[in-house]
Amino acid sequence: MSVRWGFLGAGFVASRGLAPAVHTSRGASLYAVASRDERRSATLEPERVHASYDDLLADDRVDAVYISLSNGQHREWVVKSLEAGKHVLCEKPLGIRADDTHAMFEAAATNGRLLVEAVWSRWHPRFARLVHLVANGDIGAVHHIESAFTFVSDMTDNYRLDPAMGGGALLDVGCYQAHSWVALTGGADEFTILHLERTLGSSGVDLTTEVTVRFAGDVTAHSLSSFALPSRQELVVRGTDGEISTARGESFTTWNEASSLRVNGVVEEFPETNAFVVMVENVSRMIRGEDAWVVPPSDSERVAALLDSIARHP
Repeated sequence: MSVRWGFLGAGFVASRGLAPAVHTSRGASLYAVASRDERRSATLEPERVHASYDDLLADDRVDAVYISLSNGQHREWVVKSLEAGKHVLCEKPLGIRADDTHAMFEAAATNGRLLVEAVWSRWHPRFARLVHLVANGDIGAVHHIESAFTFVSDMTDNYRLDPAMGGGALLDVGCYQAHSWVALTGGADEFTILHLERTLGSSGVDLTTEVTVRFAGDVTAHSLSSFALPSRQELVVRGTDGEISTARGESFTTWNEASSLRVNGVVEEFPETNAFVVMVENVSRMIRGEDAWVVPPSDSERVAALLDSIARHP
């Protein structure tokens, strides 16, 4: 069985990342797309273009829906998709508030459907290796995680600058870093904010958020998320017996390029990988009832709670 995918939205990530990934993936096909522009929908090369999101959800041939709408639209269309009997892969961050994320997973359970947050970096073999090494104790007990994801971009008329639509650097690029905290600490429990600085833009969203936190076991983490600082991605995990850091390739968004990890001074190389394809194939296998890995709901809910706490902190 090939999982027939329907897309809600045909923007940059859908057109450049997910559509090619579905076309390439084994056991998946891009059956339908609906967006605000039918001509743009057609450029993704689906079998069908629907005039509206509701029309796509009413199509019985659609097995699963990928949602790449603005953050503020996720809850509405995730729930509608689940209630229409579709499995859902939704762009990160899943919700703009923790209660949104919880409500979406409740809807998934009620309707007996799969809901997965599309944090595609978590399927990358380099990140999986990093998680394995840390869990295996190769650097001893983790005591600090250092990360950054910053860039400068002209986002005129972009939802990322609209607070009502879930804009801001923390939700957009801090999400990747919070997922690394959860994956590398086994849940990022007993969360305390030690220091927080944010710079707001004219629209009210955070252009930069810098935060230091402490988790159970006296593990600290420092992250920098920004739309206003020079481009940089960094991920370093320090333990009692060593250190692991990303080396070649962007720390969170390495795509179709070779990459590497530095493990206690020794470099491990990883071949060119398209983590979008790995994600789509795993989610499709899970939908078919086969052995696969997807980001656990508990991880997505924990990340949402962490981001919510940081965003609401005075």
